[in-house]
Amino acid sequence: MKKANATMMKHINMNIVREVMQQIETATKPQLASLTNLSVVTINALIQELCEDGELLQDKIVPSNGGRPAQAYRYNYNYRLALVLSLKEMKGQELISAVVINLENEVLLKEESLLSVLNKQHVLELIERCIAAYPSIHMIGIGIPGQVVDGDITVSSHDELIHSRLIQEIESKSGLQIIVENDVNSAISGYCSLHEDTKEKSVAGIYFPNRYPPGMGMMLNGHIIRGKNGMFGEIKYLPGSPDWKGDISNSDFTEQVCRILHTVNAVAAPHEIVIYQERVHREELHSAWEQYIQQHPMPALPEIVHQSSFQHDFDAGLRGMVLEALKASILSEVI
Repeated sequence: MKKANATMMKHINMNIVREVMQQIETATKPQLASLTNLSVVTINALIQELCEDGELLQDKIVPSNGGRPAQAYRYNYNYRLALVLSLKEMKGQELISAVVINLENEVLLKEESLLSVLNKQHVLELIERCIAAYPSIHMIGIGIPGQVVDGDITVSSHDELIHSRLIQEIESKSGLQIIVENDVNSAISGYCSLHEDTKEKSVAGIYFPNRYPPGMGMMLNGHIIRGKNGMFGEIKYLPGSPDWKGDISNSDFTEQVCRILHTVNAVAAPHEIVIYQERVHREELHSAWEQYIQQHPMPALPEIVHQSSFQHDFDAGLRGMVLEALKASILSEVI
């Protein structure tokens, strides 16, 4: 029992040192002891192990006021890396974005491909190249226009993804932990992370791709609402939905958007609804919504936010979620 308690205490202390070093980057042993309230003896032992594992690196010698110079240590943000992939429609083609990030969210590699149709082999080869170039990759995050249940893509606006076994093949070939997230969930998470005033609010995000059905995500008090099997926000199944893959006039499109906004507001009453779309000018959509609410009064109205870049919020949200998971995996390790 005593050994178990000692092991647990060491693990806790190790994570205290890790978190402090991730925040301040460099420190001497006395500085770490002061910041963590751990003894210098404990700090000495922990730093030795962290250096042996490559998580900490020796830095410069720091002069002291009259005493012996002290060795400084630097956190190695490249100790663990993550590969973040996103799949998105862009101007009628498939945009595949691959980014390698370190624990400081620094981009070490970025590669984008535009394909006429989604090519699974292209994705697998891209992942293989990235892992070969960066062996410290320990996690893969994938943002897709769909939902995954038990590793299977069961719902997607991209028919070629449904039951494609893409996730299983990536997991099998890489041997790494895979995190899969819905694209709109990622985008609204990214939007909220970049807007501090949304922390205590409910914020919905609705994405209208150019040739695919829309999707929706929602943050409530900083947490994504997922629903059963992650199916919250599959608004393409709303009754009366048009053929989103066909030709839709601007007037029909704005009418459909207004109906969806009405439905979302009536059911969820969010503080904000963020709209991502490139089909019509935002002024046209704004005018249509203003006319619509005159004809369909509601007791409370959300703030409508028109975001110009879905990809920006998508990337920020997906990278943030993957980075959080990567850091958590390190904290669960026992050296």
